[in-house]
Amino acid sequence: MGFTVAIVGRPNVGKSTLFNRLVGRRAAIVDPTPGVTRDWREAEGHIGPLRFKVIDTAGLEEAEPDTLTGRMQHQTSRALARSDVVLFVVDGLSGLTPLDRHFARALRRQPVPIVLVVNKAEGRRGASGAYEAHELGIGEPLTISAEHGLGLDALYDVLAPYETEAEEAAPAVAEGPLDIVVIGRPNVGKSTLVNRLLGEDRMLTGPEPGVTRDAIATIGTFAGRAIRLVDTAGMRRRARVRDRLEQLSVHVGREALMLANVAVLVVDALQPLDNQELVLAGLVEEEGRALVLAINKWDLVPDRALTLRGIRDTLERSLQQLKGVRVVTLSALTGRGVEKLLPTVIEAYEVWNRKISTPKLNRWLATQVEEHAPPAAGTGRIKLRYMVQTKGRPPTFILFGSRVDALPESYRRFLVNRLRRDFELPGTPIRMTFRKSRNPYADAPA
Repeated sequence: MGFTVAIVGRPNVGKSTLFNRLVGRRAAIVDPTPGVTRDWREAEGHIGPLRFKVIDTAGLEEAEPDTLTGRMQHQTSRALARSDVVLFVVDGLSGLTPLDRHFARALRRQPVPIVLVVNKAEGRRGASGAYEAHELGIGEPLTISAEHGLGLDALYDVLAPYETEAEEAAPAVAEGPLDIVVIGRPNVGKSTLVNRLLGEDRMLTGPEPGVTRDAIATIGTFAGRAIRLVDTAGMRRRARVRDRLEQLSVHVGREALMLANVAVLVVDALQPLDNQELVLAGLVEEEGRALVLAINKWDLVPDRALTLRGIRDTLERSLQQLKGVRVVTLSALTGRGVEKLLPTVIEAYEVWNRKISTPKLNRWLATQVEEHAPPAAGTGRIKLRYMVQTKGRPPTFILFGSRVDALPESYRRFLVNRLRRDFELPGTPIRMTFRKSRNPYADAPA
């Protein structure tokens, strides 16, 4: 990406719709409710062959600095400082507002080039809004319809000169980005933790519940490895989620989990591991992702040994399908213990990718069957003949044998637990399926 484009404007002018159009997918929540976008978010954008980084920002509003809206505006200012060109979006249907004029004056004082974009410019009303936009004094307005994809050819012509001939050399990385999604209930410190990991106030934080609404991805590096950190909105029990925006936020968070390699489940140490967290951990296992538990606010816990023992007992009792899941205690606010988190995430990622050779697996299977044979099923015996690992991410195995459909669930769990123990696969989902061995004489002529 040779240059960076920021999209700014007052609420509900179509900034996130334009962001999604440039990214080529629904990367940001779009809703008529004002203030849906709070953090600025970035992604790879393109118009034809032109490639760039695009940033979606919160709607520009006047507010006191210590309010939520004021903090949102501070985040937008930081996004502007990182940009090479700014798209100032106004609404062609509703026409100019005093807020548009106010922020146009402020943007004219910025050292970054400004491109005036009149969105929703389809039809006669949109065209009249484009004429009115000349009053802002930011140059010739560019008319588009982000929803319908109109006017992008003209936007290409405007942005093409900003494409740099050579990008700065990127730091060498071991492999593709490691995707880490941070999940948890509202107000457990997810955004504060992401900011601490990044070493900057990248995510909007505050005491208000539900500050984060979207899934915000940020690229960084750790130990020579590229990482993509995704901060998500707090997830509550489905029965409590009635607000449409919260439903959208939870849906986007689940989509982020589906694309991740490792999920970091953040838990408040002062009220650890209620049923909602166990449900989220089960969701991680269901999606086949590696899991790390981050117990936040550890500095406020009076009896740490007792609390940690209670957490481990709950995991042992209620999270058998992720037996041995890694636990990191930390304080996102002070930074204490945070340095242990990413190394632990990488350990979990490596286990999630682990491959075991077929000879090793079959020697292991023979030992298990000899020491603990499958129970008899009716008048016949169940025979397990051989097994293979078909893939990692998560480790997935197929066992072949006779009458395997009669194998009790308890014996299947026994094999999974032994496999996890003997091949050191703690805290990662394991997929094990059973198939009937083919009889080589079944199709032979009589």
